[in-house]
Amino acid sequence: MIYILALFVPLLALFLNGQVLSAVFNFAIIVPCLLLGMLFPVLWLVPSAHAIIAIYMKREDRKHREIVDSIERHGPPPGWRR
Repeated sequence: MIYILALFVPLLALFLNGQVLSAVFNFAIIVPCLLLGMLFPVLWLVPSAHAIIAIYMKREDRKHREIVDSIERHGPPPGWRR
């Protein structure tokens, strides 16, 4: 659901995902893309693409952190690096 929101309203999606700095950067991308989007309409997709990539990277970082925390808490799986 957050990816659909990122496609249509990238700033809101980044704020809801807790990425304030990325939202500020996205706003800095939106301004020139709106102005130059009249000449090159494909530029309207740049802020949405940035938001989708930023949200994906944040999710992957969370997953990685969960795995590392689990390994630190419980040790490596049996048979690991034999």
